[in-house]
Amino acid sequence: MKILIADDHALFRDGLSMHLEKISPQAVITQTGNFSQALKAVQSVPDMDLIIIDLDMPDMKWEEGLSKLKELSPRSRIVVISASDDSRNIKKALETGISGYIPKRSETKILTSALKLILDGGSYLPPSVLEHNSSAVQDSRRANGKTLTARQAEVLGYVAQGLSNKQIAYNMGVSEATVKLHINALLRAVGATNRTQAVIIAQKMGLI
Repeated sequence: MKILIADDHALFRDGLSMHLEKISPQAVITQTGNFSQALKAVQSVPDMDLIIIDLDMPDMKWEEGLSKLKELSPRSRIVVISASDDSRNIKKALETGISGYIPKRSETKILTSALKLILDGGSYLPPSVLEHNSSAVQDSRRANGKTLTARQAEVLGYVAQGLSNKQIAYNMGVSEATVKLHINALLRAVGATNRTQAVIIAQKMGLI
């Protein structure tokens, strides 16, 4: 897997890179310090699997930088890791079809679980974002025609059986924090607000 990290804080880039190397030892990671360098990187390696960017970099407005990255590397999945909790920025970023938004203030365990979920093909948004931006998330989902990932489908099956997060974590061999992330992604994917509603909607959609 080829991963690009774009952030203007070198220490944060190094720390995130170490995190990713532990999760995915085979990953080839490229670091850049701003949008301009990130654009050059994707021109050199156009088949990046994952691009992780900070919105607040000084050389370019993030809307412009993000748009150019998507234009140059349309198949890359893009995840934002940012210190910004501005709901307007988050909504705008979601509307571009990003694969995740991780606050920099996230605890290490949550950050690791979120990255694992994203590397597994899922998407991650923190609970606070889900609560305040549910309509934007659902609109983005419908626009992109997303379907359940293998992990989401597996979690759906366990939820339908009435298993607890602890039981699901044991069956899947992951932490409860990771299960919570998968369930949040599942709820977004089917447009539900709770587990029971997710099962009902999934049944109507013919997913179970």
